[in-house]
Amino acid sequence: MKTPYEIIKRPVITEKANLLQERANQYAFEVDRAANKLQIKDAIETLFGVNVISIRVLNVRGKKRRMGIKVRRTGFTSQWKKAVVTLAPDQHIDLVEGA
Repeated sequence: MKTPYEIIKRPVITEKANLLQERANQYAFEVDRAANKLQIKDAIETLFGVNVISIRVLNVRGKKRRMGIKVRRTGFTSQWKKAVVTLAPDQHIDLVEGA
């Protein structure tokens, strides 16, 4: 059994994620690839002390990247899993200090 700190790896802080926070009270996190929705929900509620209404999960495929100067080789970045968590209307998570 994994701990909540192993399930939730980091918050995803992008322009789109910030818009979701402001408009729909939704937060995006990078999560363990083997975690399911129930484990993610329990981990968020334990770590941040909030009520989770719904969770959407998606697998993000790795992007193709070129490496090397003399010999050009192609590779891929790592695949990862993202969870978009919707909270109750009166709750929020402080992801960045000063927010």
